[in-house]
Amino acid sequence: MTQPGRPGRPSRPRRVAVVAATPVSMFNLAIPELLFDRVEIDGEPGYETVICAPEPGPVPTTGGLDLYVRQGLDVVRDADMVLVVGTGHRYTPDPRTVSVLREAAAAGKRIASICSGAFALAEAGLLDGRRATTYWNQAEEMRRRYPEVDLTGDVLYVQDGQFLTASGYAAGIDLCLHIIRTDYGAAVANEVARLALVAPVRPGGQTQFTQTPLPPERGVACADTRGWAMRNLDKPLTLTDLARHAGVSVRTLTRRFHAESGVSPLQWLLHQRIERARELLETTALPMDQVARACGLGTADSLRGHLVRRTGLTPSAYRAQFSRLGTGAAEATSSVA
Repeated sequence: MTQPGRPGRPSRPRRVAVVAATPVSMFNLAIPELLFDRVEIDGEPGYETVICAPEPGPVPTTGGLDLYVRQGLDVVRDADMVLVVGTGHRYTPDPRTVSVLREAAAAGKRIASICSGAFALAEAGLLDGRRATTYWNQAEEMRRRYPEVDLTGDVLYVQDGQFLTASGYAAGIDLCLHIIRTDYGAAVANEVARLALVAPVRPGGQTQFTQTPLPPERGVACADTRGWAMRNLDKPLTLTDLARHAGVSVRTLTRRFHAESGVSPLQWLLHQRIERARELLETTALPMDQVARACGLGTADSLRGHLVRRTGLTPSAYRAQFSRLGTGAAEATSSVA
């Protein structure tokens, strides 16, 4: 059999046991079959995927349906890799899954998870002292329950030795493509991506590209000022400007703003500027210096610095990845790489 990292024709398909959490996300569950079953090496299948559950039979889904899973966890014994798919919600891993994962890890099998499936790996102690990730809105819960895990909350996927964890939903696609590339090479992985009509292999360190959430607003005293600031993001607004609009002192504004928004006025303002920049990069072909001025970040260098810190991508790379324009229109001239 071909060893990981050495692309070539396998002596037999690599067996992947896909463990369904309860309730399982149908989207997460579909990803491994969608991608692994499209791998062919010299006309032969590269993988054999088998879906299993702690209790064979009807398995509830997050969509309110039941899926009938025929196989139990005994199929893990003959698998080359175990992939636990999560629910997208808070859940307690089944003790039988936890036990099987420990046995598989001891046998040297590759073990992966998608979304909140990482909780099962963490419950088994497999991620203690290791880097891992999970769905972004479950990150704080995972940190609280498993403080020994070195959780990286804003990446697509992480590999630490034989253990791989993906963040939420579509990041499972990136994880599976990474596995295919590791086993059979980039050409095979990119062909699978083309057949499945998904993006080619992306690096795991790329951020999840969530709309980084601010704490929920808890008041309306500063609502008018927030709205005014949003309409004037292209201007060099200061604390004094915001306080003057609100008709209060800078100290009072800062106290009220933090009470309502959970962040300082300048933190809130920077967040809105970066979000506006992302929107302009996705929806326009403006040169980078114009994007920077339009969102109040001043210069293309400033835009680049803030965007790299937030997303891990330069403005031109972000536009290339997420532009909603046609190919020709999206090829804007950038003054910074």
